[in-house]
Amino acid sequence: MIFLFASVATMGASAQDREQGMLQNLVNLSASATVEVAQDWLTLNMTTTREGADAGTVQTQLKTALDTALIEASKASKPGEMEVHTGNFNLRPRYGRDGKINGWQGSVELVLEGQDIQRISQTAGRIQTLTMGQMRFGLSQSQRAKAQSEAQVLAIENFKSRANEIARGFGFERYSLREVSIQAGNAAEPPRAFMQAKTMRSSAEDAPVPVEAGKAVVDVSVSGTIQLK
Repeated sequence: MIFLFASVATMGASAQDREQGMLQNLVNLSASATVEVAQDWLTLNMTTTREGADAGTVQTQLKTALDTALIEASKASKPGEMEVHTGNFNLRPRYGRDGKINGWQGSVELVLEGQDIQRISQTAGRIQTLTMGQMRFGLSQSQRAKAQSEAQVLAIENFKSRANEIARGFGFERYSLREVSIQAGNAAEPPRAFMQAKTMRSSAEDAPVPVEAGKAVVDVSVSGTIQLK
Protein backbone atom coordinates (compact mmCIF):
# COMPACT_ATOMS: atom_id res chain seq x y z
CA MET A 1 0.00 0.00 0.00
CA ILE A 2 2.79 2.39 0.88
CA PHE A 3 4.62 1.54 -2.35
CA LEU A 4 1.54 2.17 -4.44
CA PHE A 5 0.84 5.49 -2.72
CA ALA A 6 4.39 6.70 -3.27
CA SER A 7 4.26 5.76 -6.93
CA VAL A 8 1.03 7.63 -7.50
CA ALA A 9 2.35 10.73 -5.74
CA THR A 10 5.51 10.68 -7.87
CA MET A 11 3.53 10.33 -11.08
CA GLY A 12 1.22 13.18 -10.05
CA ALA A 13 4.12 15.48 -9.33
CA SER A 14 5.72 14.63 -12.66
CA ALA A 15 2.54 15.43 -14.56
CA GLN A 16 2.20 18.69 -12.65
CA ASP A 17 5.77 19.63 -13.44
CA ARG A 18 5.21 18.93 -17.09
CA GLU A 19 2.09 21.07 -17.10
CA GLN A 20 3.92 23.94 -15.41
CA GLY A 21 6.71 23.62 -17.92
CA MET A 22 4.25 23.91 -20.78
CA LEU A 23 2.92 27.16 -19.33
CA GLN A 24 6.29 28.85 -18.91
CA ASN A 25 7.85 31.42 -21.22
CA LEU A 26 4.67 32.05 -23.21
CA VAL A 27 4.38 35.19 -25.29
CA ASN A 28 1.31 36.55 -27.11
CA LEU A 29 2.00 38.50 -30.24
CA SER A 30 0.43 39.58 -33.51
CA ALA A 31 1.51 40.76 -36.93
CA SER A 32 -0.26 41.97 -40.02
CA ALA A 33 0.29 42.78 -43.67
CA THR A 34 -1.56 44.73 -46.33
CA VAL A 35 -1.66 44.43 -50.10
CA GLU A 36 -2.89 47.16 -52.42
CA VAL A 37 -4.65 45.99 -55.56
CA ALA A 38 -6.59 47.56 -58.38
CA GLN A 39 -10.36 47.51 -58.04
CA ASP A 40 -11.75 45.36 -60.82
CA TRP A 41 -15.48 45.23 -60.08
CA LEU A 42 -17.93 48.01 -60.86
CA THR A 43 -21.49 48.23 -59.56
CA LEU A 44 -23.62 50.87 -61.23
CA ASN A 45 -27.16 51.64 -60.08
CA MET A 46 -29.58 53.24 -62.52
CA THR A 47 -32.90 54.62 -61.32
CA THR A 48 -35.91 56.72 -62.22
CA THR A 49 -38.88 58.14 -60.34
CA ARG A 50 -42.44 58.86 -61.40
CA GLU A 51 -45.38 60.49 -59.68
CA GLY A 52 -49.00 61.09 -60.47
CA ALA A 53 -52.54 61.08 -59.20
CA ASP A 54 -53.25 57.43 -60.06
CA ALA A 55 -51.26 54.54 -58.57
CA GLY A 56 -51.85 52.30 -61.58
CA THR A 57 -50.58 54.91 -64.01
CA VAL A 58 -47.42 55.54 -61.99
CA GLN A 59 -46.77 51.81 -61.70
CA THR A 60 -47.20 51.33 -65.45
CA GLN A 61 -44.81 54.19 -66.19
CA LEU A 62 -42.18 52.71 -63.89
CA LYS A 63 -42.57 49.24 -65.37
CA THR A 64 -42.27 50.59 -68.91
CA ALA A 65 -39.10 52.50 -68.05
CA LEU A 66 -37.57 49.45 -66.39
CA ASP A 67 -38.55 47.02 -69.16
CA THR A 68 -37.05 49.30 -71.80
CA ALA A 69 -33.81 49.57 -69.84
CA LEU A 70 -33.70 45.80 -69.28
CA ILE A 71 -34.03 45.11 -73.00
CA GLU A 72 -31.13 47.45 -73.79
CA ALA A 73 -28.94 46.13 -70.95
CA SER A 74 -29.62 42.48 -71.76
CA LYS A 75 -28.10 42.93 -75.20
CA ALA A 76 -24.67 43.45 -73.64
CA SER A 77 -24.96 41.23 -70.55
CA LYS A 78 -22.31 38.56 -70.08
CA PRO A 79 -21.66 36.52 -66.91
CA GLY A 80 -18.79 37.96 -64.92
CA GLU A 81 -18.21 40.81 -67.34
CA MET A 82 -21.56 42.56 -67.00
CA GLU A 83 -24.41 41.11 -65.00
CA VAL A 84 -27.84 42.72 -64.97
CA HIS A 85 -30.52 42.51 -62.30
CA THR A 86 -33.33 44.66 -61.00
CA GLY A 87 -33.09 46.45 -57.69
CA ASN A 88 -35.68 48.24 -55.59
CA PHE A 89 -39.17 48.77 -56.99
CA ASN A 90 -41.43 50.78 -54.72
CA LEU A 91 -44.70 52.67 -54.97
CA ARG A 92 -46.01 54.76 -52.09
CA PRO A 93 -48.81 57.25 -51.49
CA ARG A 94 -48.21 60.95 -51.25
CA TYR A 95 -50.15 62.80 -48.55
CA GLY A 96 -51.42 66.36 -48.45
CA ARG A 97 -51.59 68.69 -45.48
CA ASP A 98 -54.99 67.31 -44.57
CA GLY A 99 -53.51 63.83 -44.19
CA LYS A 100 -55.31 62.45 -47.18
CA ILE A 101 -53.72 60.78 -50.20
CA ASN A 102 -53.36 63.28 -53.01
CA GLY A 103 -51.10 61.28 -55.32
CA TRP A 104 -48.58 58.51 -55.75
CA GLN A 105 -44.86 58.36 -56.27
CA GLY A 106 -42.49 55.50 -56.93
CA SER A 107 -39.08 54.50 -58.19
CA VAL A 108 -37.34 51.57 -59.88
CA GLU A 109 -33.72 50.50 -59.97
CA LEU A 110 -31.58 48.54 -62.40
CA VAL A 111 -28.13 47.29 -61.40
CA LEU A 112 -25.26 46.72 -63.81
CA GLU A 113 -22.17 45.10 -62.34
CA GLY A 114 -19.11 43.17 -63.42
CA GLN A 115 -15.45 43.32 -64.36
CA ASP A 116 -15.83 44.82 -67.82
CA ILE A 117 -15.96 48.47 -66.84
CA GLN A 118 -16.03 49.70 -70.43
CA ARG A 119 -18.96 47.44 -71.32
CA ILE A 120 -20.90 48.65 -68.28
CA SER A 121 -20.21 52.33 -68.92
CA GLN A 122 -21.15 52.05 -72.59
CA THR A 123 -24.36 50.23 -71.76
CA ALA A 124 -25.28 52.83 -69.15
CA GLY A 125 -24.76 55.52 -71.75
CA ARG A 126 -27.26 53.86 -74.10
CA ILE A 127 -30.02 53.53 -71.51
CA GLN A 128 -32.27 56.56 -71.79
CA THR A 129 -35.22 55.65 -69.57
CA LEU A 130 -33.15 55.54 -66.38
CA THR A 131 -30.49 57.82 -64.93
CA MET A 132 -27.50 56.82 -62.87
CA GLY A 133 -28.07 56.92 -59.14
CA GLN A 134 -24.66 55.88 -57.87
CA MET A 135 -21.61 53.80 -58.67
CA ARG A 136 -19.09 52.01 -56.53
CA PHE A 137 -15.94 50.03 -57.20
CA GLY A 138 -14.82 46.90 -55.42
CA LEU A 139 -12.99 43.63 -55.88
CA SER A 140 -14.11 40.53 -57.69
CA GLN A 141 -13.97 37.28 -55.75
CA SER A 142 -10.89 36.11 -57.63
CA GLN A 143 -9.07 39.41 -57.12
CA ARG A 144 -9.95 39.46 -53.43
CA ALA A 145 -8.83 35.83 -52.92
CA LYS A 146 -5.53 36.49 -54.68
CA ALA A 147 -4.85 39.61 -52.62
CA GLN A 148 -5.73 37.86 -49.36
CA SER A 149 -3.39 34.99 -50.22
CA GLU A 150 -0.52 37.40 -50.85
CA ALA A 151 -1.24 39.34 -47.67
CA GLN A 152 -1.45 36.12 -45.65
CA VAL A 153 2.02 35.01 -46.79
CA LEU A 154 3.45 38.38 -45.79
CA ALA A 155 1.62 38.40 -42.44
CA ILE A 156 2.91 34.94 -41.53
CA GLU A 157 6.47 35.99 -42.41
CA ASN A 158 6.08 39.09 -40.27
CA PHE A 159 4.79 36.96 -37.39
CA LYS A 160 7.74 34.57 -37.65
CA SER A 161 10.19 37.46 -37.84
CA ARG A 162 8.75 39.07 -34.70
CA ALA A 163 8.76 35.74 -32.88
CA ASN A 164 12.45 35.24 -33.65
CA GLU A 165 13.29 38.78 -32.55
CA ILE A 166 11.43 38.34 -29.27
CA ALA A 167 13.07 34.98 -28.59
CA ARG A 168 16.56 36.40 -29.15
CA GLY A 169 15.73 39.52 -27.13
CA PHE A 170 14.94 37.40 -24.08
CA GLY A 171 18.04 35.28 -24.53
CA PHE A 172 16.36 32.21 -26.01
CA GLU A 173 17.60 30.34 -29.05
CA ARG A 174 14.27 29.35 -30.53
CA TYR A 175 10.54 29.20 -30.05
CA SER A 176 7.67 26.84 -30.70
CA LEU A 177 4.21 27.78 -31.89
CA ARG A 178 1.52 27.06 -29.34
CA GLU A 179 -1.55 28.42 -31.10
CA VAL A 180 -2.30 30.78 -33.94
CA SER A 181 -5.25 32.43 -35.66
CA ILE A 182 -5.44 34.17 -39.02
CA GLN A 183 -7.99 36.88 -39.75
CA ALA A 184 -8.60 38.46 -43.14
CA GLY A 185 -10.17 41.90 -43.04
CA ASN A 186 -12.55 43.41 -45.55
CA ALA A 187 -11.04 45.28 -48.44
CA ALA A 188 -10.73 48.92 -47.48
CA GLU A 189 -11.73 51.23 -50.28
CA PRO A 190 -10.92 54.92 -50.34
CA PRO A 191 -13.93 57.25 -49.94
CA ARG A 192 -15.54 58.05 -53.26
CA ALA A 193 -18.31 60.55 -53.81
CA PHE A 194 -21.23 59.06 -55.69
CA MET A 195 -21.52 61.08 -58.88
CA GLN A 196 -25.01 61.88 -60.04
CA ALA A 197 -26.17 61.10 -63.53
CA LYS A 198 -26.55 64.73 -64.59
CA THR A 199 -22.87 65.34 -64.04
CA MET A 200 -21.81 62.00 -65.47
CA ARG A 201 -23.53 61.93 -68.82
CA SER A 202 -21.79 63.45 -71.80
CA SER A 203 -23.56 65.48 -74.45
CA ALA A 204 -24.06 62.50 -76.76
CA GLU A 205 -27.02 60.41 -75.64
CA ASP A 206 -25.31 57.05 -76.12
CA ALA A 207 -21.82 58.13 -74.97
CA PRO A 208 -20.24 55.93 -72.29
CA VAL A 209 -20.39 57.12 -68.71
CA PRO A 210 -16.86 58.23 -67.70
CA VAL A 211 -15.61 56.03 -64.86
CA GLU A 212 -12.21 55.18 -63.45
CA ALA A 213 -11.33 52.46 -60.94
CA GLY A 214 -9.13 53.12 -57.94
CA LYS A 215 -7.24 50.95 -55.47
CA ALA A 216 -8.31 48.76 -52.58
CA VAL A 217 -6.28 47.62 -49.59
CA VAL A 218 -6.64 44.04 -48.34
CA ASP A 219 -5.26 43.25 -44.88
CA VAL A 220 -4.58 39.99 -43.05
CA SER A 221 -3.58 39.69 -39.40
CA VAL A 222 -1.91 36.78 -37.63
CA SER A 223 -2.05 36.44 -33.85
CA GLY A 224 -1.01 33.65 -31.57
CA THR A 225 1.03 32.36 -28.68
CA ILE A 226 4.63 31.15 -28.80
CA GLN A 227 6.78 29.44 -26.19
CA LEU A 228 10.39 30.53 -25.85
CA LYS A 229 12.94 27.74 -25.59
